[in-house]
Amino acid sequence: MSPRMTEKTVSHRAPQEKKDRAAEVANTFEWLITAFILAFVFRAFVMEAFRIPTGSMADTLKGAHFRLRCRQCGYKYEYGYVPRVEDTIPAGGDDLPSTRCPSCGYWPPPAGTIMPVANGDRILVLKCIYQFLEPRRWDVIVFRNPLKPRINYIKRLIGRPGETVEIIDGDVYINGQISRKPPKVQDELWMPVYDNDYQPVNPHQLFFNSHKWQQPFNAAGSAWVVDKTHPTLFCLDSPADQVNSMTYDTSIGNDFGATYAYNRSDDYKNVPYCSDLMVRFYADGLNSPGLIGVELSKYQTRYKAWADFRDDSGKITMHIARVLEGKEQLLTDTSVEPQRAIKKSALVKLANVDHQLVFQFGDDRLTYDLGRGPEDAGQINLRITPQVKIFGSGKLTLSHVAILRDTYYTAAEFVRTGKPGWATQGNPFTLAEDEFFVLGDNSPNSEDGRLWDERGKANWGQSYRKGIVPRDYLVGKALFVYWPSGFRPFVRSRFAVVPNVGQMRFIYGGSNKSQ
Repeated sequence: MSPRMTEKTVSHRAPQEKKDRAAEVANTFEWLITAFILAFVFRAFVMEAFRIPTGSMADTLKGAHFRLRCRQCGYKYEYGYVPRVEDTIPAGGDDLPSTRCPSCGYWPPPAGTIMPVANGDRILVLKCIYQFLEPRRWDVIVFRNPLKPRINYIKRLIGRPGETVEIIDGDVYINGQISRKPPKVQDELWMPVYDNDYQPVNPHQLFFNSHKWQQPFNAAGSAWVVDKTHPTLFCLDSPADQVNSMTYDTSIGNDFGATYAYNRSDDYKNVPYCSDLMVRFYADGLNSPGLIGVELSKYQTRYKAWADFRDDSGKITMHIARVLEGKEQLLTDTSVEPQRAIKKSALVKLANVDHQLVFQFGDDRLTYDLGRGPEDAGQINLRITPQVKIFGSGKLTLSHVAILRDTYYTAAEFVRTGKPGWATQGNPFTLAEDEFFVLGDNSPNSEDGRLWDERGKANWGQSYRKGIVPRDYLVGKALFVYWPSGFRPFVRSRFAVVPNVGQMRFIYGGSNKSQ
């Protein structure tokens, strides 16, 4: 090919290549603009990321906090951090105040320890869902604060339009009937009272609720013993017809006060008792005749649930009974498939929550409805300390023994007037059309509908009623924790943030179905 032909060919192709390159650049910008528009539309109308700034929804959702492990028993828990400068996390950590372990009760004086601070959970919020679906009770929602509409708040939706809300002894009542939490929501709201798997390494110190640590389950006078080799195990060796009991002693272990390890320890004084409790453990030794059960009290009444496997034929029966004024009344029972030949151990649970008894033995459950009225579970008496007992007979070994309590919605008062807050006991709160009522899971430390003593701000100089979230201010439903409370791995690092991957989780809400 001649040089002349080559130059002609090159000069012929060069303009075409420039046109193609220009078209590629234009296409790239077109895709970028399209992607930007789609991202903007997605963020504005479909889903948006939010960061939890405070601990009003702890432990369900955490704001800035210290991640702690008890120096005595090793139990993991979180303590809320209050920044010195609003909405800032110090790179080098900060002073850790005095905190109490929610399991063993270890409560040393502050030692000036510097601890790293974890950031708040980052969540995905499904927006505009409430344009198409009615909000459900127990949903975790994001909304504009009626008092400061430029600020987004996150709380749990409790009351809906046309309903009357009242908080009685820590429970939520709707139109005079107790509102029960859906199972997945309830699972999130259980809080530890004592976990026998976590025992102090130095029990002789005087910092366990101001005394030396002792095993809080009192088995005096019974055949129950603590395994000397494995002190987290309770063992029983008795005749099948001889029932033995051990009682949880609140003068030694943590009591049933509505305390929150996430909050300041000086808030523990004069808190009400929470009588919605659950006991959970694993029972081993079911291949020999015997029985295993739990007893919980609420007000003046004791409730017992047990599984009886003393029948020689292998038959197993589950029972729930009420004991009032010394008289025992069987409430319900059922027979279950024999498990002795298949399993030697089983999960045992008894929960008395939201006026319902739920007894689980292995894969089987037995429930009893105590009624939905305020006093259907007995005359309310906040001065009676709840009691917990474990009883059984035969040859048994119990492991992973734990006591948990339900969340407790406190009866807050207005700071300026000292009057009871909205929807507190004796002060029911009725919602009008397009009005909603919200509470924080961390009830003692939540600025929510109970405490809004000013009218909400609206457009054109108008205002909304005190204590409510208007429908116009609903932003969306909290869906997923995609970046759980990240932390800085190095003291001097300001930007390297690592998520707690194991805590990525869905945020469960409620149901509008009849309970």
